[in-house]
Amino acid sequence: MFILPISLALATFTWFQPVKPVADDVSWLSGCWSFTRNGRHVIENWSPVEGGTLIGVSRTVAGGKTVEYEFLLIRSGANGLEYVAKPSGQPQGIFTATQASATGVVFENPAHDFPKKISYARSGDMLTAAIEGPMNGQTRRIEFPFAKADCAAR
Repeated sequence: MFILPISLALATFTWFQPVKPVADDVSWLSGCWSFTRNGRHVIENWSPVEGGTLIGVSRTVAGGKTVEYEFLLIRSGANGLEYVAKPSGQPQGIFTATQASATGVVFENPAHDFPKKISYARSGDMLTAAIEGPMNGQTRRIEFPFAKADCAAR
């Protein structure tokens, strides 16, 4: 008598559980992306998805010298899809995906100083990356307007 309502409740609970994104859901990020602004050339290169991960590297060149770099990893973690950033001269940060779609993804870490949020949105051959969070008492958002590039040509 109680088995049917319990079964229905469990089925409903399972049916409405959100599906955690996986690396394949952000495969559109793969490739080489670049932009130049204020005398700084930035390249971000993401590997194709394999083994449940994307591996990325970013480099900023100004005045003919590398002034910043970052090693990046997108992987499945205990709380879902994770973005692991290892920027030059800073400790590693881990951010968890809070949104993911066929053209965008948002990673967040409320405990991190800055940024607290990292996002990517793709539209054709354009990729807008953004970091945001509190800075000097105000919320600040910095966008990086990448275009598809040929990394082998550089």
